[in-house]
Parts: sequence; C-alpha cells; structure tokens
Amino acid sequence: MVFPWRCQSAQRGSWSFLKLWIWTLLCCDLLPHHGTHCWTYHYSERSMNWENARKFCKHNYTDLVAIQNKREIEYLEKTLPKNPTYYWIGIRKIGKTWTWVGTNKTLTKEAENWGTGEPNNKKSKEDCVEIYIKRERDSGKWNDDACHKRKAALCYTASCQPESCNRHGECVETINNNTCICDPGYYGPQCQYVIQCEPLKAPELGTMNCIHPLGDFSFQSQCAFNCSEGSELLGNAKTECGASGNWTYLEPICQVIQCMPLAAPDLGTMECSHPLANFSFTSACTFTCSEETDLIGERKTVCRSSGSWSSPSPICQKTKRSFSKIKEGDYNPLFIPVAVMVTAFSGLAFIIWLARRLKKGWMILTD
Repeated sequence: MVFPWRCQSAQRGSWSFLKLWIWTLLCCDLLPHHGTHCWTYHYSERSMNWENARKFCKHNYTDLVAIQNKREIEYLEKTLPKNPTYYWIGIRKIGKTWTWVGTNKTLTKEAENWGTGEPNNKKSKEDCVEIYIKRERDSGKWNDDACHKRKAALCYTASCQPESCNRHGECVETINNNTCICDPGYYGPQCQYVIQCEPLKAPELGTMNCIHPLGDFSFQSQCAFNCSEGSELLGNAKTECGASGNWTYLEPICQVIQCMPLAAPDLGTMECSHPLANFSFTSACTFTCSEETDLIGERKTVCRSSGSWSSPSPICQKTKRSFSKIKEGDYNPLFIPVAVMVTAFSGLAFIIWLARRLKKGWMILTD
C-alpha cells in the first residue's frame, strides 16, 4: 500500500481510489516541474519480523521509515490503518545504542518519541522498535520489542537521490520536497554554487602562482607569492580561499631591499644613482677626493641583494707637501741639480777646512 506525504491518503472505496489517483497526479507529476518529488510512505499487507520487514522495504522502496518530526507522526497516525500488531520502523539497537539504520546515525535525545515507560527491554532482547498507530494509549509513540515478532513493515520512498545536492551537501527530506544542508564552501538550493573569494593580484616586484580546483579564486583555491631579486616578502607566502569566502592571509607585498645610507667622506664628494629607491638594491655611489688628499679605499660601491655594499665607504687623507709637490709636478727643473752642486761644494769646503786644521795642528806638535 502506498500514500504520499501530504499527497494522498489511504482510504477505501472507488471514490477514495479516484481521489488517490488525482492527488498522485497533482503531487507526483506536477510538483517535479518545480524541482520537487513526493516523499511517499508505504506499508506491507502482511506481517513479518524486523529483518524481513527491512528487506521488504529496501527491495521495493527505500528503507524502513525514519521519523524526523512530530508532524510526520501526526500524519502517520491520521493516515495509516489500524494494525493489531502495529508497524516496524527503522530504529534498532546497535551495540547498546539506538540507531537509525537508514543513515546509521544515533538517535538523539531530542528526537526520542518513546511511549510511557519505554524502552524497557522487557525480556532483555527487545532490540527493535515499533510505532503504535490508532492505539488507545500512547498512540503515535514508540515501543521496543523483540525483533522476531511479526508486524507490518512501514517503508518510505525518499525524494533524496544520490545526485541530490550535487554531492556537496546532505539531503534532508521535508514535506513534499527535500532540502540541502550544504557542505562548507558550497551554497544554493542544491548546493550548486561554490563560495568565491576576492580575486588576488601579483605584488609589484613579484609573481603569483595559483591553483583553482573549483573555479577561479573560489573555495579551496591556493595562491603562492614570490619576490624578484633585490626585494623581500612582507607577509605570508601562501594563502587559501576558505569556506567563509575569506583568504586565510592577506596579500603580501614585495619591498625593495635597503642598504645603509652613505655620506660623502670628509674632504671629498659622493655621487649616487638610485634606479629603484634611495640607497636600495642596485644603487651605486662614486667618491672623489679634493686636492692635496688621497682616496683610501674603493672609488665605487654598489648595493647588493643581500642588503650590504660591495665595498666600504672610502676616506680622503691629506698628502705630505714635499711628496705632493713632486707628485703633482709643482717644482723647478733646476732644483735638484743646483741642490746637488751646493751640497757637493759644501762638502768640499768642509774637507779643505778640516785638512788645514789638521796640518796646522801637526806643525805645532812637531815644534
């Protein structure tokens, strides 16, 4: 027996059959044009144990019914015919935990719908669950019972399909429809859209390489940054587009490497060129000393990618006057010959004077 959730009701007689057929057309034919499918309930005409009841449901429909809210229970209580043995539903004790067998999810405290004093495990083997329908007491409530007992199978055909939610979310059955609880990073009625992050750009003086598994600058996109020679990365080298639509890290920047500023030496001058920035990578400085000074060190130095100069700043040192005059050519060409002659004559005069003195002294001694 079949009856859609809020689509048709199980009533007897030809008029009921006609109404059932009309409702089936309305719900299960027209609704799909709006992207929905009827979620239908089914029950077996004969009774069977819990294992066979589940086999029956899985073979002919989706599974034993999974009750999700009180509105469903109210509908089942109103629509299902009375069965003296009641109906098996899709809950069973696995280990020591009551579990929805269709989803393998634990029955939560909030979802429990036990009858008074249940579950009581009366004979220590009551591991399956039935639902009371049209019972004088606790109608619509659950009871744990022995799985070998025979009851009608209460089945359902789900509107959720494997492709529902585009395999990016959990499909949840709702009235005459289903809804998608999307996985992180996805959104939309069928989880068909991917969260987007703001597009990124490569930093100045650098490059950016990205991979986009789900679309340009979207969820799970990853970007890596590198700086060119002579610049350094300020920030994180990698960032990823998160499920919230934000990057894990902000875009980094590439900053030109700086060398220590230089100054002209005392008694000298300095001329520099700065292709990128003052005293930064590739800056070059040339030094010149003033007159009567010597340059001690390298005349030129360049700022390297390591942030250091190729050579230390030179100094300008004063040169001694005598050497500087000769070195610079500021002297009389006759100076050296005259100086030599004067020195020679001075020496000869001293020798003559000394000889005379010695001769005079000798004569005095001999007298």
